Amino acid sequence: MEMPSGGVLPSLSKVVGLEGDKSSIIKFEFNPKDGIDNPALSLTEDMDGEGVGEPRFYLLSKGSGETFGFCLHEELGCQGHVIRQVEPGGLAQRRGLQDGDRLLQVNGHFVDHMDHCRVVQKIKASGNEVLLAVLDGNTYEAAKALGTDLSQMLPADIRPRLCHVTRDKSGFGFSVSGPEGMKGTFQLSVQQDGPAERAGVPPGSWLLELNGSSVRSYSQTQLTRKLKQSGTKVTLLVASSAVEEFYRLRGLRVTAAFADTSWLPFKVRELHMVKGPAGYGFLLKEDDCSSGATGQFLWDVDAGLPAEQAGMKEGDRLLAVNGESIEGLDHQQTVLRIRAHDDQVTLLVIDPAGDEFYQSIGLSPLLFLEDSDPASGCCTSSLPSPSGSPGLCHIEVGPKGLGSRLVAAANSIGFTQSPRREEQRRLHQAF
Repeated sequence: MEMPSGGVLPSLSKVVGLEGDKSSIIKFEFNPKDGIDNPALSLTEDMDGEGVGEPRFYLLSKGSGETFGFCLHEELGCQGHVIRQVEPGGLAQRRGLQDGDRLLQVNGHFVDHMDHCRVVQKIKASGNEVLLAVLDGNTYEAAKALGTDLSQMLPADIRPRLCHVTRDKSGFGFSVSGPEGMKGTFQLSVQQDGPAERAGVPPGSWLLELNGSSVRSYSQTQLTRKLKQSGTKVTLLVASSAVEEFYRLRGLRVTAAFADTSWLPFKVRELHMVKGPAGYGFLLKEDDCSSGATGQFLWDVDAGLPAEQAGMKEGDRLLAVNGESIEGLDHQQTVLRIRAHDDQVTLLVIDPAGDEFYQSIGLSPLLFLEDSDPASGCCTSSLPSPSGSPGLCHIEVGPKGLGSRLVAAANSIGFTQSPRREEQRRLHQAF
């Protein structure tokens, strides 16, 4: 999406009312003078290497059969999430990642404080494209020694916002305006206390996507028609002028994968269970998702047994077992991961309405696991350590827990671990 310099549009001569019943990614090539193949991804505007000590941003986009070309480590005696084994000539090296860099952000989420497996999960859930912010190792260690808040080294609020608006009798509660004759440039005016404002749409924000599709090629007439075809619900990806400028200056395409989803009504839920004599009390069944893909669903939740006590609902879709995504796996592969441990399990699930929403926009709900709900102030809880975490439901399962009615933990996200943990803790994941 393009916007005139300074964020000021020409006079807005067309206004599309939506009230009542009125019915590129920029390609960069290597430049020896700049020294890297995409200098615009550096947080600083310096192109001669003087930006050492500042966070750097890299958008990695790979094909379905490719890797990102690096490993993420958690190491004893080495703070942070460490970039290692940067593949020579691979995607990560070509973009500028270096061995020893520390990962600070994944798709705009600050991750330095997160458990290692959660960070790995975020990268995996991002699919074939991920936006990373890193800091060189020496600067990171020095900042930690000084007690620096690393989140303050990053620009504030660089995420667009994903909002799901339900129409009421007055309409969607927003109108769209843009310069006459210019495609893809739409600014939103929001009705006070209307559906759009209640759904989190900021006044004056720029519209980037409508129902999962970019609007950059839409004319005013096309946008109006798409909105009318949306029926009673519409999903908007919007950004402030500052957020739009941040990505545009770095040659980055803004997508919903980077979005703040805290205003969405659809949340991933975490269920933690420990074996006991009565079984888990649910059935794991493979079925088709609304998108046509195959998924694993939870049914026949028995009243009073551990699954119900943990908050499992009929028709929940299983997303992950002990932090490891099962999306794309068949039934037998999922069962094997579930059976890996027999004492406890952590499941990540989403209800049918949430599953249908994320299927419709083509994104994994695991991308947004850490987003909080501003209306309630609550946040999706983090994955527990092997010994469990305060505030989680511990659930028992016995003989009934095996067979077709089972849940048991899988090993966490494919980490390899040194047998002598006291010498070297080697949690790592290749991407």
